[in-house]
Amino acid sequence: MATIRVHTIPNAKIDKVAGWRGDVIKIKLRAPAVEGKANTALRCFLADELRIPKHAIVLEHGHTSRDKVIRIIGLTEEAIRSSLMTRT
Repeated sequence: MATIRVHTIPNAKIDKVAGWRGDVIKIKLRAPAVEGKANTALRCFLADELRIPKHAIVLEHGHTSRDKVIRIIGLTEEAIRSSLMTRT
């Protein structure tokens, strides 16, 4: 189990990893930041990119913020970083 910090950028043209700022990953999402749509899109995006089920991704903090803390079950932080770094 690993915990990562994410900075989301809603209303983007495409869903993609936009880079890293220290230990925080920046992710652009097409979904708007209303009614939890961006949070749902973030979970779906991470599940697809990491090839894990959506239920393995838990939003710990930041439900209404762009800065979020995500717990990912079944992967190490190193595995997550290496998988997402290849997507930048």
